[in-house]
Amino acid sequence: VLTVPQMAGRRRLLPCVGLGLLAVLCWVWVSFASLSGDQLHLDVLDAPDRGAFQPQSALSDMEFASVASYRGPGNSDRRSKRELPILLWWSGGLFPHFPGDTERVDCATSSCLVTSNRKVQLYKRTASIIFYGTDFRAYEAPLPRLRHQTWALFHEESPMNNYILSHGPGIRLFNYTATFRRESDYPLTLQWLPSLEYLLEPVAVSLEEKNRLRREGLAPVLYMQSHCDVPSDRDRYVHELMKYIEVDSYGKCLNNRPLPEHLEDTATATGEEPGFMNFVARYKFHLALENGVCPDYMTEKLWRPLHQGCVPVYQGSPVVADWMPNDHSVVIIDSFPSPKALADFLKRLDENDDEYVRYLEFKDPRRITNTRLLEGLDSREWGVNDMSKPNYLNGFECYVCEQENARLAAERAYRKAPQKTQPPQRKMASNSHMGCPLPSPGYGDIKDLPADDGWLQIWPQDYWQSLDQAEGLESLIRHNESDSSLLWKHIQNIAVSRARGKH
Repeated sequence: VLTVPQMAGRRRLLPCVGLGLLAVLCWVWVSFASLSGDQLHLDVLDAPDRGAFQPQSALSDMEFASVASYRGPGNSDRRSKRELPILLWWSGGLFPHFPGDTERVDCATSSCLVTSNRKVQLYKRTASIIFYGTDFRAYEAPLPRLRHQTWALFHEESPMNNYILSHGPGIRLFNYTATFRRESDYPLTLQWLPSLEYLLEPVAVSLEEKNRLRREGLAPVLYMQSHCDVPSDRDRYVHELMKYIEVDSYGKCLNNRPLPEHLEDTATATGEEPGFMNFVARYKFHLALENGVCPDYMTEKLWRPLHQGCVPVYQGSPVVADWMPNDHSVVIIDSFPSPKALADFLKRLDENDDEYVRYLEFKDPRRITNTRLLEGLDSREWGVNDMSKPNYLNGFECYVCEQENARLAAERAYRKAPQKTQPPQRKMASNSHMGCPLPSPGYGDIKDLPADDGWLQIWPQDYWQSLDQAEGLESLIRHNESDSSLLWKHIQNIAVSRARGKH
């Protein structure tokens, strides 16, 4: 995780000379916030720290290109760079423009200046700050939060990366969101599904070949994980499942099979190296358990086996059925009362070819009946490794740009004629834009876990401590604090107030 250094409002000293016999040298503090738009010289600002940040997400496979600015057909914005509103990418390592740290973007109807240079944080023209959710920390937030600025959140990754965003006080800090939830302003729900054609690819290994491999001793079920001890507690469930059905487990978690030497570097890969793909495609069933449980959080663990013609045995998004090709393409773990019941069902499918192939009928496009999936793929404006469409970083950037230009225009209109127009209301994110639940054990009841259980000592505490930090940051902003190190004092005050029944 990239650590975001705190940027307090820097000031500079301007000398001035007093008049008369008592003239002395005086120093006047001038805040950057007082500079007018015409005084901005972004092209000569020092470059920020561009420490490499490589999030483990769909971004890892996203292709970026340095392209000339494109002006949308409805964009008649002729303002110069010195007149445009500024969008600041707070996570500089995610800045989607190369080279440099500042760029003009011309979106569908309006334009903005975007930068990763934090020196503009307090400028009047800096209209919005865009945060990457994995990097966002309450104790490093840019304070004071200026009234003329909005905050935007881009978070396509796991809920485990930052549970602050799963609490109301945390997500309400943001005016615009791009998350995996369909309710967000700029939904990224299908970020791991490149296209409909990806799903329709022919089955990689025929059922006849899978059955032959089964007779030779290959297990029916594959489990491949090297990220253990996660909020979903998936290993606890899989460990119980393995008592009732044979599972070949690779990677570091519950390992019972060594990977071939030439595949060891791809054990945790999110890419699709051919040797790796051919190896895992041999299995009839893939255990596809996400590292976090949250509505609409679906990763390559789900889409890859569908692409290959294997059956995903899935746990993660409780509403995953909303996005499946049809109602018979995935085995949902939560539909079974116990690991044994699931194992018995998988054994029956393994022994019944006719029932098994029903799960692969979606490979025929006529059998894809889910209109939500089809419309979601067709309507999204961003592409996955599709250079004919913007990537979703640039897409969200333009979404924020358009929203900010509309907001600023509405505020100008209201100031000009307050009696004729309504004061513009800022957007505010709601819990439905993230809102992931308290982690629960992968198997069994939480009250039955021993006090020294590793999962119990980490994830429930992290969830509730994140709420404390969200409330603390909300309090800092409400009190117009400029020192984020006061976060812990505000958290303590809230705790005392709550104990007295006043919060």
